[in-house]
Amino acid sequence: MRKKLIVIGIALVVLIAGVWGGSAIYASLENDRAPEQLALSTPTAAASSTATESTTSGDTSTQTPANLAGDWKISSGSQAGYRVKEVLNGQDVTVVGRTNDVEGQVTIDGTSLSAAQVTVSMTSVATDNNSRDSQFLGILKTSEFPTSTFTLTQAVDIAAIKDGVASVSAVGELTVAGVTKSVTVSLNAQTTASGVEVQGSIPITFSDFGIAAPNLGFVKVEDSGSIEMLLQLNK
Repeated sequence: MRKKLIVIGIALVVLIAGVWGGSAIYASLENDRAPEQLALSTPTAAASSTATESTTSGDTSTQTPANLAGDWKISSGSQAGYRVKEVLNGQDVTVVGRTNDVEGQVTIDGTSLSAAQVTVSMTSVATDNNSRDSQFLGILKTSEFPTSTFTLTQAVDIAAIKDGVASVSAVGELTVAGVTKSVTVSLNAQTTASGVEVQGSIPITFSDFGIAAPNLGFVKVEDSGSIEMLLQLNK
């Protein structure tokens, strides 16, 4: 009887080790494949040359507050999405969902970002797993609330953009799944050869928006994560 119990005990240890080891391998592979956080592009040689020539010739169209001022539209090449941790059998797995279906407008008044509204189609946000994406649509009630929005509520000084990258914190209202909360977004902005590029990240606690993070026992989603965006602005 004792021998039998020992065999069963060994089998359980092996099984647990196999499950843990498999989970660790899966987590490592998924984390390696997870996209990096959205970030500003590195200025190309052509863009840098254009900026230099503009400065030396007196045409500072991509540099001066006078030329930055006005209304800008969010154009193609923009992205938005979320980043969150899944815990699978004790292993952290980074999950990233993205969409290019982003629209909106931004107003710059002198050296101040005075208004901004960003609208993201939640029905097109996708990860590398169709099953996960289907669950995502249900959790965020996308049949009832197909979009999420961010609206700036306080003007932000971005004067530093004329010298390179303006890094600021901005206050606004984030609406997800029909619930609106005040949030602070970390913004980085720079001029490009064709317009303005803005990267932003918003920490989010899903339960604040009435969103219940899935918990299946062996795998659960953390209640906190972040929303990421990279906006290409053109007049």
